[in-house]
Amino acid sequence: MKKRVLVACGTGIATSTVVNEAVESMCKDNNVEAEVIQCKISDIPAYEDSAHLLITTTVTKKDYPFPVINARSFLTGIGTDETKAEILEALKQ
Repeated sequence: MKKRVLVACGTGIATSTVVNEAVESMCKDNNVEAEVIQCKISDIPAYEDSAHLLITTTVTKKDYPFPVINARSFLTGIGTDETKAEILEALKQ
């Protein structure tokens, strides 16, 4: 089953672009079928019924019906391997 992954930041432009590229590459390298959608945090409610995972570089103030993974490590370079493992685990469920 193809997973719908949201990659969100405050504006949907800057930091989400870095994370989006990393997630797409990671999915390809691990043979994970995923539709990766880059968006801003305010767009997330439109996907609540169809998304499987949210990866974000900002703080979410709401609970969602899918896992939420903080991906600031992709920006800092600290803890990236752990974040990647967490993302892959979530996509396998």
